[in-house]
Amino acid sequence: MKSAVIVFPGSNCDRDLAVAIESVTGTAPAMIWHRDAELPEGLDLIALPGGFSYGDYLRSGAMSARSPVMQAVIRAAGEGRAVLGVCNGFQVLTEAGLLPGALMRNAGLNFVCRDVSLRVENAQTMFTAHYDAGATIRIPVAHHDGNYVADAETLDRLEGEGRVVFRYAEPVNGSARDIAGIVNTAGNVLGLMPHPERLIEDAQGGSDGRAMFEALYAALG
Repeated sequence: MKSAVIVFPGSNCDRDLAVAIESVTGTAPAMIWHRDAELPEGLDLIALPGGFSYGDYLRSGAMSARSPVMQAVIRAAGEGRAVLGVCNGFQVLTEAGLLPGALMRNAGLNFVCRDVSLRVENAQTMFTAHYDAGATIRIPVAHHDGNYVADAETLDRLEGEGRVVFRYAEPVNGSARDIAGIVNTAGNVLGLMPHPERLIEDAQGGSDGRAMFEALYAALG
């Protein structure tokens, strides 16, 4: 599986994501600087990491969404290539128009950093095929702007089309309908606030996140 991790100024989970991908696939992803206007040929997976790109100025992800590399990411997504956005990466995907809705300040305006319980709502995507539908998994979160918002029509559409992939099993940040992760209509772009790359082996305290990367490798490798 040929993959790449996009690095923005202020990214701080890019290496974690790269380690997770290499741990499962055996191949290190290319690390692509945000000013690069082109992506390597033949990519199967493009990953946008967590962090605080551009210091979260203006809105989280808003400035990064206009980086030169994002036009290439948008084209790749349109071609059906897999795109994974974690935390700040999810924020970038919404700001770039690849996913609907927006990520706003957490309810209570507090930074949330802890393990949370997630329910797998859709186990039929390339990202979740190694989970069981309805299963509850434990994944860490670390964000201040993870409150997912969208209008009622968009929320109903996401629910009706099975595009809500992960849902918080407990109150975390005020997200509408406890949404933690969604996919696009084609199912090849996933954005989620929790960090699966932080729990991929027992030495990290658990491995519930590993199945996501294993599913991607099985689908794309």
